[in-house]
Amino acid sequence: MSATSSCSRVLGLLLAIATFVRMPALTAQGAPAQPGAAPSAAYDKAIFQKPIPPDQLAFIAPFAGKPSGEIMRDKQFRKLLKSVIPDCMFHYGNDKPLNDSMDLVIEGSPIPVEVRDNRFVLVSGLMGPTHGGRGFLWFDLQDGIALGGFYFHPGNGEPTPALNVFSRQVKEEYLSLSQMPPDFVMDLVQWQTLAHVPPVTARYFITGSNRKILLEHDEDYCLSWDGTKLPPESGCQQMAADAADLDLSAAYYVDATHHATNATAWMMSQDQVAFMETRDRTCRVGPDPLGCRIHLTRERTGVIVKRPAPAPHPVHR
Repeated sequence: MSATSSCSRVLGLLLAIATFVRMPALTAQGAPAQPGAAPSAAYDKAIFQKPIPPDQLAFIAPFAGKPSGEIMRDKQFRKLLKSVIPDCMFHYGNDKPLNDSMDLVIEGSPIPVEVRDNRFVLVSGLMGPTHGGRGFLWFDLQDGIALGGFYFHPGNGEPTPALNVFSRQVKEEYLSLSQMPPDFVMDLVQWQTLAHVPPVTARYFITGSNRKILLEHDEDYCLSWDGTKLPPESGCQQMAADAADLDLSAAYYVDATHHATNATAWMMSQDQVAFMETRDRTCRVGPDPLGCRIHLTRERTGVIVKRPAPAPHPVHR
C-alpha cells in the first residue's frame, strides 16, 4: 500500500470517529482531535507493583508548563527514574542502557511538561538524533504508577517502526493495551498524534524483569463506546487487520529472540511465512476475507504468546 493511500485511510478513520463520537475532527491548530481512552474493564491496578508514594511525586506538579528537558535535569527526578525505567540494555542505533536512550530523546526538549487534572503527568521529547527517536514518561501522582515509551525506526531487522512501552513496576508475562490505566491510554493516543507516531505500529512492553513482550492490540477500531459501528469506508477493519499482522510479527520476533531487550538480526521465520500463506488461501474463498484474516491471525498470535487472543472491545468514546 502506498504512503498516500495509507495516510488517506488513517485520515478517513479519524474523520469517521469524529462524526460518530460527536467531537470535532480537527483542533483549532489543525491537529487530529484526541480519541477517547480505552475502557477500564480489563485494567488491573495490581499489576503495578510497588506504587510510588504520592509524597515522593509531589515535587513534579510545579514543573507544569516548563520544558521537559528542564525536569530531566532535576536531581530528584533523575533519582525517581531509577524506579521507573527498567535497568536493561536497549538497541537504539547501538546497545546502550534504556535510560541513556531516553536521555537522548528528552534532554533538551522544549515541549512543556503536561499536568492534567492535577494528577496525570506527561514528559516528552522528539530529540532523538537518529532513527526518528522520540519518547515520553507518564505518571499518575495519586496512584503512584509510572510508565514510559520509546518510539523509533529500528534498523536491526526487527519489525519497524516500533513503540516500546515500559515500566519497572510491571512484571507480567503477557499484556494487552486494555490492561493499562485508561488515563494512560488516553494520554498515549494524544502523544502518538502530536509526535506523528502511527496509530497502528509494532508495539512491545519492556517489563521490570527486563523482558521484552508483546503489548497486544486489543482495541476494536470499528466500535464506539456507545456501541455504534463505524462504516466500512472509514478503513477501520483494514486497520484492525494491520494491527493483527503487526502483533503476529512482534510475537514471532520476541519469541525467536527470547524476549531480549536489545536483540538484533531477526528475520521472518518459515513458520510465519507458511501460516500467512495458509491463512490467505483459507480466507480468500469466504464471505468476509478481511474478517477471516483478522480472526485467524489473532488466534495464531494467542498461541505464540501462550494465551488466548483477547476479545476485542471498544476503544473510542
